[in-house]
Amino acid sequence: MSLDRTALVAAASAATGLDDFDGDGWQEGLDRLVHSLLNESNLNELGHAVAESQITTALTTRLRIIDWHRNHPEMADSPVAAPIMILGQPRTGTTILFDLLAQDPGLRAPLTWEVSDPVPPPQTATYDSDPRIAVSEATTGASEAIIPGFQAIHPSGARRAQECVAITAGDFKSLQWPTVFRSPSYARWLINDADLTSAYRYHKQFLQVLQAEHPAERWILKTPAHQWHLAEMFAAYPDATIIHTHRDPLKVVASVSSLMSVLHKLGTDEPNLPEIAEEWIDYLVEGNNRAVTARHDGTVADEQAIDVAFADLMTDTFATIGQIYEQLGRPFTPEAEAAMRQFLEDNPRDKHGRHKYTFAATGLDLDASRARTASYEDHFSVPQEILPAE
Repeated sequence: MSLDRTALVAAASAATGLDDFDGDGWQEGLDRLVHSLLNESNLNELGHAVAESQITTALTTRLRIIDWHRNHPEMADSPVAAPIMILGQPRTGTTILFDLLAQDPGLRAPLTWEVSDPVPPPQTATYDSDPRIAVSEATTGASEAIIPGFQAIHPSGARRAQECVAITAGDFKSLQWPTVFRSPSYARWLINDADLTSAYRYHKQFLQVLQAEHPAERWILKTPAHQWHLAEMFAAYPDATIIHTHRDPLKVVASVSSLMSVLHKLGTDEPNLPEIAEEWIDYLVEGNNRAVTARHDGTVADEQAIDVAFADLMTDTFATIGQIYEQLGRPFTPEAEAAMRQFLEDNPRDKHGRHKYTFAATGLDLDASRARTASYEDHFSVPQEILPAE
């Protein structure tokens, strides 16, 4: 097989016996991604194979999701009511907050195993023993061998909460793709020009399948990528509440660039961290500026936003979570708190080692970069952190 839309689509159809992709809104994203992979990613042999596999899997999953909807048309009316969406810059505590809130029995997060293999829908009776869990665990367990150091930066596992970008990957309008593979022309199109309406429609269809036989009282969802597309997100989920995490953007740039340089080792032999940093600071600044604008123009209503400082979350975790629950109007039950504390005990912060990075490694000019982030820092009262040179 080759990195060609026709061949990739044929492979997915052959694997499933299906050919209904629900329109063609996904095709431009796939075409742009493939072009970027072939011309910008400098893929090695392994990277080429991984890209083919991941794209085919996304297409296969899409076919199965759409087919399940076709055979169960009543699901179109299944509500995804008042979801809680965690967003913000990457590396601002979104993952640990997501993992903790997912422990609340009253909230439902999409887990890695069910997002990886969603059809047939998971069932309540076997939700904790589904054989797909073991399959997913074996796959995620191999990530450290393939990408040494990844677990220290972004812990993963079959039973851990999965990000929305893993869902919207099937519409090929997802920040997952340029996160894993350096693909700047695709990323710029995604952030600046793409209409994510179809991605959020597919996102909702996906959740409707997951909740079909294991109902969700209320979804807790997460991806930093929502920050770039708040208008489309709220158009799909007008009753959503966002939890927006905040941290010094230059600390974020340093951490994100380091993360990308590790992830890109999956597909290329020589990731260039300064090149990555120069690219991603543009995306991060744009996302932060859009978040500020969305508060000013009413895209995000005050009553639908909860702001969380990274420092508060890290230094006084449960007091911060208690404040989140108060703003959500939900009781922070002893059962939920006990489950969260157990999760932290089972998954200590440095379980897989510590992520080490510096701003100096980005090669970016500190003063010029700080000037670009000033409006976001001022609006959300984000404190500047120490940026060690080494």
